[in-house]
Amino acid sequence: MQSVSLGAGLPLAGFRFPLPGHTPITDDDALLCGKKFELAVSLALREKPIDEVIVAIGKSFLGTEYVANALEIPGAERLVVNLRGLDCVTFYENSLVLARCVKKNSMTFEDYKKELQLIRYRGGVIDGYTSRLHYTSDYFYDNEKRGVWKNITKEIGGVPYTKKVNFMSTHPDSYRQLKEHPEFLGVIRQQEETINKRETYFIPKGDVARVSEKIQSGDIVGITTDIEGLDCSHTGIALRKDGELHFMHAPNVGYKVTITEKTFAEYLAGNKKQSGVMIVRSLEPLSKG
Repeated sequence: MQSVSLGAGLPLAGFRFPLPGHTPITDDDALLCGKKFELAVSLALREKPIDEVIVAIGKSFLGTEYVANALEIPGAERLVVNLRGLDCVTFYENSLVLARCVKKNSMTFEDYKKELQLIRYRGGVIDGYTSRLHYTSDYFYDNEKRGVWKNITKEIGGVPYTKKVNFMSTHPDSYRQLKEHPEFLGVIRQQEETINKRETYFIPKGDVARVSEKIQSGDIVGITTDIEGLDCSHTGIALRKDGELHFMHAPNVGYKVTITEKTFAEYLAGNKKQSGVMIVRSLEPLSKG
């Protein structure tokens, strides 16, 4: 993992992470967040397009341990921060959130947490477990409404994705919160019904090689699945390497954040339960100047 010391003579103009003489930060995640912002300053990432910033931040997570169910902790729903271990969602989510903070010139730990909440929750508001965006297609939809990104799946060759979601409501024992709070199931079912009424698109995995030139480094990828009732089973970040499209992701338990050796199309072909992809492209956030 690449990092830069604050004592290394960085060009700190506009940098707002607490410096010597300010209140010290001892929390491990706050310190890691600060390291990401240090890296961004050292590489002048704020001047680069948002997709390049996402890739740079994503690469800084290479080698980070996979942590299953990173957000599923006991107690009432609250903003969970864990930059020390990532699952497939929190990997791309944190890469995006940190990149948006850099582009906004909002680089404090509090800025990061506000941006994380904005992205992770429906309408950016925490209102219990059901306010978290659980289904990938819903996550993509809600954040597109708020100008975070654009879903480009249809325009680059996607076809209608007619599969219905109901995995959460039909498998409540797979979710600790639903086991402990069966009263949440009614809201989850309503959310699933709303998702199922939308027009959604995906690119079948057999077509990914054909359209790969239209997918850019930094695009966020949802990988669709043939698992009944589930829209996507994996997520990550598209990455071009030596002219070929690859995939940067947090693979699974026992693995670390990595970049596929195979091309993205080859990677998909080797996973029987993966049926295709949805692609969103991040938009430039408004800067604080």
